[in-house]
Amino acid sequence: MRKLAILFVATFWSLLVYSQEDIPNVIVKDLQGKKVNIQNVIAEKPLVVLTFWASWCKPCHQELNSIADLYEEWNEETGVEVVAISIDDSRASGKVKSLVAGNDWPFIVLLDENADLKRALNITNVPFLLLFKNGKIVHKHVGYTPGSEMELFEIIKKNTK
Repeated sequence: MRKLAILFVATFWSLLVYSQEDIPNVIVKDLQGKKVNIQNVIAEKPLVVLTFWASWCKPCHQELNSIADLYEEWNEETGVEVVAISIDDSRASGKVKSLVAGNDWPFIVLLDENADLKRALNITNVPFLLLFKNGKIVHKHVGYTPGSEMELFEIIKKNTK
């Protein structure tokens, strides 16, 4: 009985770890309403930052604006792509489009209106940031404080080697 319990715990733990390491097969939408498989978005680039945000979240806006200010430099130096995933539901997607247009964010913005991707990655709070290298999660960060974008850039640079 004890061996069975250990086997169960080991299996559960390995499934939990596996689910946190890989990007799930989830469909989200772009700002024009076109369906996009997030696996394809991640697989196309060697280094991708997924940042989850909401239109009502001020720290999210601060983080995205800070990244936007540095994005061109980051992309040229490391080739990193940033993909901002809005967790707003379909009723608030109009706000998302106007926020993106008003802030002139230079990165891809996708909509997770049904929260499928958020649930698949066990994300409970925003802003929440994931760094993927070759399709695997190599860094996670919850919350935003001014200057944390520079810490992120150092982590991005370490992962380009």
